[in-house]
Amino acid sequence: MNERRTYAVEGEPRRSELSVERERVVLAGAILPDMEDEHEGPLAELERLTKTAGAEVAGKVVQRMQKIGSTSCFGKGKTEQLSQLAHEVEADTVIFDNDLTPAQIRNLERIIELKVLDRSELILDIFASHARTHQARLQVELAQLEYTMPRLQRMWSHLERYEGGIGVRGPGERQIETDRRLVRQRKSKLKKELDDISARKEREVRSRAEQFTVSLVGYTNAGKSTLMNALTGAGTLVEDKLFATLDTCTRAWRTDENHTVLLSDTVGFIRRLPHHLVASFHATLEEAVQADLLLHVVDAGHPDCESQTAAARGVLEEIGCGDKPTIMVFNKIDTVEEFSNVALMRLRNPNSVAVSALTREGLDQLSARVRDKLVEVEVELEIDADCGNGKLLAFLAENGTILSREFVGERVHVRVRVHPRHLGQVRRIAPEAVRVK
Repeated sequence: MNERRTYAVEGEPRRSELSVERERVVLAGAILPDMEDEHEGPLAELERLTKTAGAEVAGKVVQRMQKIGSTSCFGKGKTEQLSQLAHEVEADTVIFDNDLTPAQIRNLERIIELKVLDRSELILDIFASHARTHQARLQVELAQLEYTMPRLQRMWSHLERYEGGIGVRGPGERQIETDRRLVRQRKSKLKKELDDISARKEREVRSRAEQFTVSLVGYTNAGKSTLMNALTGAGTLVEDKLFATLDTCTRAWRTDENHTVLLSDTVGFIRRLPHHLVASFHATLEEAVQADLLLHVVDAGHPDCESQTAAARGVLEEIGCGDKPTIMVFNKIDTVEEFSNVALMRLRNPNSVAVSALTREGLDQLSARVRDKLVEVEVELEIDADCGNGKLLAFLAENGTILSREFVGERVHVRVRVHPRHLGQVRRIAPEAVRVK
């Protein structure tokens, strides 16, 4: 079981014990009108999330509704059916594919007599189990506290009790105020630590200002890490699980002998991603915010890839990347059964490439497309320098495209294309010799 921080007094029920690893669960979901465009079967994504968390799915219950009920999400009859099924299959937990209020959770647990979790709690549990670095753990804990804070009022049964200190004759502050104060203090500490990490991250990004940066973004399990490994040999973790990657990885990607860019992997997005998760993972998403170019990776073989693409675009809008230059990368084409669907998606997205990170099909075309984007922003220079300026010639060969080179006596005349970010360095190496065409 994953450890969870708790702020309840000793011996009281703890809603923070949310891990579902190795448990038998029943999945439940209210299918609302705005969810009808999701082409997967009901609860298919919730089932993958549950299996990623390490639990066993023992049954499913769905109800199509115009709106979620205020008391227990489902109607009375469907709630009783859910309770009966959960006990028949000897489930430990019921997980809803909707976000529930504390009152709904409390009422459902009284009726079903089992632990009830909602979609956000399940995602938080997965994030907690996949967090590897100190930064990721801080971000997950902050997201958990952001989720917990407004729910303290109904999370524990002891909230109306009073506690008094030594020498206090009257009632002391209620336990709810103690809990809230502890949560606020912990949140403040976490935010300060994350602000320090963000400042370091911004300094790292600025230190790479002279290089063209590319960021992989997209729906979770679209194959971003596999693509990262195929392009750079990064050796990052690859698992057929949702949210396998929570930490940013940046590696050099040599698109050809004259061009090298920095490629970053990022945390995957998901439909109805809780807002507090986006906010908590702002430092991780900073790579995408600061990138020159985004590669939006899509699982082309997934039956619901269009709505997944729309969900990822929504998150990109939320973090301020909606207008950033983007190449759509339709990945996993080796799994596509109906290629007309891929052709239609590419027709709707002219700036796209079809690839398979696993078989390496289409990777050359992707490299060429990124080079085209890089060349679009490059400037052409004419340089007249001393032949002995080896530092200049080596820098140009490594960071630019040599168009022509002519030696006249002890001088060399070079025409070269470079990214504007390299202008400052070229002028520092040869301040008197550069002319921008």
